[in-house]
Amino acid sequence: MKISAGILGTAIGPREAEIDARWLMAYAAALGETAPEYLDTTRPAGIAAHPLFPVCYEWPLAVEVRVKTLAREIALRGVHVSHDLTIHRPPIAGARLLTTATITQVEPRPAGAYVVTRFETTDADGRPVSTTRYGSIHLGVQCEGAAAGELDPHPVPLPERERELDEGESAVRSLSPLGRGQGEGPPDWSARIDVPANLAHVYSECARIWNPIHTDRAVALAAGLPDIILHGTATLALAVSEVLRREVIAAAGVRRIACRFGGMVRMPSSITLHAGAHDSGDGRQVRFRALTADGSRALRDGCLVPTAHERTSR
Repeated sequence: MKISAGILGTAIGPREAEIDARWLMAYAAALGETAPEYLDTTRPAGIAAHPLFPVCYEWPLAVEVRVKTLAREIALRGVHVSHDLTIHRPPIAGARLLTTATITQVEPRPAGAYVVTRFETTDADGRPVSTTRYGSIHLGVQCEGAAAGELDPHPVPLPERERELDEGESAVRSLSPLGRGQGEGPPDWSARIDVPANLAHVYSECARIWNPIHTDRAVALAAGLPDIILHGTATLALAVSEVLRREVIAAAGVRRIACRFGGMVRMPSSITLHAGAHDSGDGRQVRFRALTADGSRALRDGCLVPTAHERTSR
C-alpha cells in the first residue's frame, strides 16, 4: 500500500461551525469537569471552552481530508502520533468559526507514511482562533513519488526522523514538536486518573467525534485492536484538565498544548499522570507524561504553555 506524495498541499474548507454553550458544556462534562467556568451560564465571562475543545470543530474536516486523499484501507492504518495546538483566542458560545485543513507534510518513515495536517480556524471577522498540527503515521504504508517536505515550516524543531515501534505499545515513538525527551524527567507531582468503561461512548457523543474503533468492539477487533480504545484527544484532554487543576491555570489561560501519543488506553482502566512546572526562555511551562496501568506511555513529551498573563500572575 502506498500514499502519493502528491497529496501534499491538499486543502479542505473553509467549513463553518457554530459554537454554542450546550456543546462547550457537553465536552467539559464528558471529561468529568464540574467547575463553574465550564458549566455556569450566568458567569459574566460566559462558558469557558476546555483548551482541547478545538478538536471538536476540526474533526469533520479531518474526516473529509482523509476521504479525499486516502483509500479506506490506508486510512484505517492511521495512528495519531502527535498533537500540537496553539490557541490564539478561546472559542466562545455564539461564535461562528471557519476552519480550513491542509496537508502540510508527507514523508516516508521506517514505520510508515508520516502525514501532518494543519487546521487553521478563524472567527467570522477573520481573527485567528486556533491552529493545530495533527501528525499521523500510516503503519506499513509507503510514500510514492518525490520526497515531500513541509509547506509550513514549524516554529520549533520537528519530530526527529528515526522512528521505532515500542513493543507493547500501539503507536510510534515519534518525538514531540517541542523537542526530544522533554517531560521525561522526575515529576513534581503525580495523579491517578480513572477511565470508566463508558468514557469513549460519552466522549464520542459530547465531542461529536465519531470513530467506531472507540465505541464498536466488532469494528475495533476487525481493525486489529485488542478492544475499543479511548480517543487520543480524550486522553490528552483528561491530562490537561488535571494539569490546570494542580497548577491553578484557568481554562482561558492556555496558549499552547503539544504531546506525542504512545500506548493504548483501554476501558475501564486508569492512567497515571506525572507533571511539573519548568521555567524556560518563554516563561513557565508544564511538562507532563501519562502512563497506562501496564506502564506504557500513553502520552509523552507533553507540554502546556500558559498565556503571558497566567505566567506572570504567579
